[in-house]
Amino acid sequence: MKKLVIIFAVFIAIVALCFFWGVSSYNGLVNTEENVDAQWANVETQYQRRADLIPNLVNTVKGYAAHESQTLEAVVEARSKATQITVNANDLTPAKLAEYQKAQGAVSSALGKLLAIQENYPDLKANQNFLELQAQLEGTENRINVARTNFNNTAKTYNAAIRRFPKSIIAGMFGFDKKPYFEAAEGASAAPQVQF
Repeated sequence: MKKLVIIFAVFIAIVALCFFWGVSSYNGLVNTEENVDAQWANVETQYQRRADLIPNLVNTVKGYAAHESQTLEAVVEARSKATQITVNANDLTPAKLAEYQKAQGAVSSALGKLLAIQENYPDLKANQNFLELQAQLEGTENRINVARTNFNNTAKTYNAAIRRFPKSIIAGMFGFDKKPYFEAAEGASAAPQVQF
């Protein structure tokens, strides 16, 4: 009878340890996934900050470069398209992230052309509003890069956690899916052509 009680007690202890391990693993994965979601929100916040700066920059340039309307329209259109694409962190797939990244890349390209206009307009280069907006935009671009890097690092930690054994069992049981990463834009590996 004593052996049966000891075996039963050991069995209960093993079940309890497995239960607490499972709960701890699940909660750890939830925390890690929430960190990914928070980092994604930071990325979106920085892109929104850039989108909010663009109308002010465009209006400042309009006064000096009215005949550069094609460039101005391209910036406004790219901003409009980029702000229409929303991606929920819980439904973040590689395809959706690529679409989001492509739209944001179009904004970056259009902004680059807009900022290049200043070379043709000395008065614009001296305009305090333009200089402040340009500095804010440059700072925002840096913040976007930092936010994207932080997102990728957090996603890497999360992806590793859901793939490691034995947490992979818990991740599979409760539907924790791999998160995609931000990647370099297409053509980023090619060196820019400088012509004089």
